[in-house]
Amino acid sequence: MSTSHPPTAAETPLEADAEMVAMLSQPLPRDGFPKRPSQPEMVFQILSEELLLDGNSKQNLATFCQTWESPHVHQLMDLAIDKNLIDKDEYPQTAEIERRCVSLLADLWNAPGEPVGCSTVGSSEASMLGGMAAKWRWRARQRAAGKPTDRPNMVCGSVQICWKKFARYWDIELREIEMTPDRLCLTPESVLEQVDENTIFVVPTLGVTYHGLYEDVAAISRALDDLQARTGLDVPIHVDAASGGFLAPFTSPNREPWDFRLERVKSINASGHKFGMAPLGVGWVLWREPQDLPDDLVFHVSYLGGDMPTFQINFSRPAGQVIAQYYDFVRFGRDGYAAVHGSCHAVAQACAAEIGSLEGFEIIHDGHPERGIPAVVWTLDENAAGRFTLYDLADRLRMRGWQVPAYPFTGDLANRAFQRILVKRDFTREMADLLLADIRQAVAHFQDHPAASRKTSGQAGSYNHL
Repeated sequence: MSTSHPPTAAETPLEADAEMVAMLSQPLPRDGFPKRPSQPEMVFQILSEELLLDGNSKQNLATFCQTWESPHVHQLMDLAIDKNLIDKDEYPQTAEIERRCVSLLADLWNAPGEPVGCSTVGSSEASMLGGMAAKWRWRARQRAAGKPTDRPNMVCGSVQICWKKFARYWDIELREIEMTPDRLCLTPESVLEQVDENTIFVVPTLGVTYHGLYEDVAAISRALDDLQARTGLDVPIHVDAASGGFLAPFTSPNREPWDFRLERVKSINASGHKFGMAPLGVGWVLWREPQDLPDDLVFHVSYLGGDMPTFQINFSRPAGQVIAQYYDFVRFGRDGYAAVHGSCHAVAQACAAEIGSLEGFEIIHDGHPERGIPAVVWTLDENAAGRFTLYDLADRLRMRGWQVPAYPFTGDLANRAFQRILVKRDFTREMADLLLADIRQAVAHFQDHPAASRKTSGQAGSYNHL
């Protein structure tokens, strides 16, 4: 008489192997929701191997975002994986950490009084919050003066896509001052040509996405001060410091004021997961004073427990990035940020010197900390462009794993290709030398074998983060 018995230790691996073979012979569900569960180890293994098809983030020189985090940050993120940042009554210490971050940034950006601001998912959300506050303030002023409120506009240079989204979503006329060969950045003169009583704000950028240069906030502020003295027109400034807000205070501390030291600057946004060195998913927006954030934009939530004011666009979101941001603030301090970003600028300048020495290459930004962010931006003269385009070069570098985007500028430069590398803390001089060697080899290849069919921007395979 036979008796049933549980599988022995020897039988279990065979059964597991059989199930693994079955899973490996079929694709994972792609269109229909699966009916049966699967072994978690097997799913993890298959997905881990599938993700190897992604590009190596260490070689992604297109992204402004950080691509390396310390083991301590990973541990803090694990501790916070189940914390909802919006639930401040349930997680009061996490709320306190967010408050501390706002206070530290208010000190860093020289806010004159009570800190007012919040974390966001990124600098795009932060930009929109700053823009909404500006529109609300402008609308209240227009109504008080008995003037119409149906034609607001904003004035900016060549901006990242988030500002175009803001203008479209909130029905704002975007007066974008595009580039010319002799004017890559917003200038006071070009601003004064565009502003009027319907301008909700002017947005200079501290680190323009296209070329990395800092726009002159102080000069624009002086021009608007003079305009107000002559006409009475009072136009505020919002500084898009998505990159520069975590660079200029440390690597260019003696530059002319660009932050809340200028009374006309009412709000600033920055990206914590760029040069703030936090993991992906955190940005910041601060206002100069509490009255610069209209009460109509603040909602009071009680159903989570307690009375919690909130003015983010997003609601539920993870707390780990904010906790990690505070860790970075405390770990690095001013001296640490200056050292890390200073080395990035040094590597960028070394790359610029080498790339600028190549025949036909023209450097637009060399990564100098007084001029812009740690990036190198270049273009080709006509002699080099006759043999290959920067889109060809980007494609050739991708064969070696490098993601170095090529893209056009705006305005009169919309038909000319430019190329850029971002230098972050894990892009070492050793990696830079490897990239430079690959660039030289690619150029030598095109000299011997000119590209038969030269790529254009429409055929480019890389993403440029504009």
